[in-house]
Amino acid sequence: MRTSSLFQVAAFVVLTASACGASATASPSSATSAVRYVAIGASDTVGVGATDPTTGSWPARVAALLPAGSAYVNLGVSGSVAVQAKDQQLPGAVAQKPTVVSVWLAVNDMNATIQPASYRDALGAIVDGLVARTDAKIFVGNVPDVRGVPAYRDVDKNALLAQITAYNDVIAAVVKTAPGRVFLVDLFTGSGPLVSTITVSGDGFHPSDEGYKLIADRFAVAMRANGVPLAP
Repeated sequence: MRTSSLFQVAAFVVLTASACGASATASPSSATSAVRYVAIGASDTVGVGATDPTTGSWPARVAALLPAGSAYVNLGVSGSVAVQAKDQQLPGAVAQKPTVVSVWLAVNDMNATIQPASYRDALGAIVDGLVARTDAKIFVGNVPDVRGVPAYRDVDKNALLAQITAYNDVIAAVVKTAPGRVFLVDLFTGSGPLVSTITVSGDGFHPSDEGYKLIADRFAVAMRANGVPLAP
């Protein structure tokens, strides 16, 4: 979410049938339901603020629910804004031939006071590229209600809400450009009361382990509702 020096591209992971050493080779029955999941995003996609970002980021938590034989690649780059992700992450995502892609890029753009119209151009280019060059279902997260996050303590809350609303309107509009392929993950509705010392990490900005669980749950609900075979 916030600019950080941390850079992480998670290694390609083949998910096995169980945690006790099952073969990584998909069985014929699992191959039909196997998913190739790629995550595009910034430091919250990397998992900054989690105890163990490799397993505790929200995409890693979603990936843990995938069927046996599935694959997961996290391309998130801390500090990335949408236009950077278009150049740095989109090509790698396309190369993975994904069947599911998550995109969560907004807060860095918002903090950098990038105009919503410019943000729309960049986000739209990412989504358009994925639609045109992959067969993936694409899940795009919007901006949560961050007014209670400690990092925004001294920010005018009315102005911040207006900014969040403008960005979320843009995200909704981009999602609507490809119905049936692109789906909104609503991280805003009901999120304000969930902000607490339990869900925000010690840096006062990024999610904690509990926060990442909540984000993963919202992405997982949207994915299941649109045909992605995730475990309950």
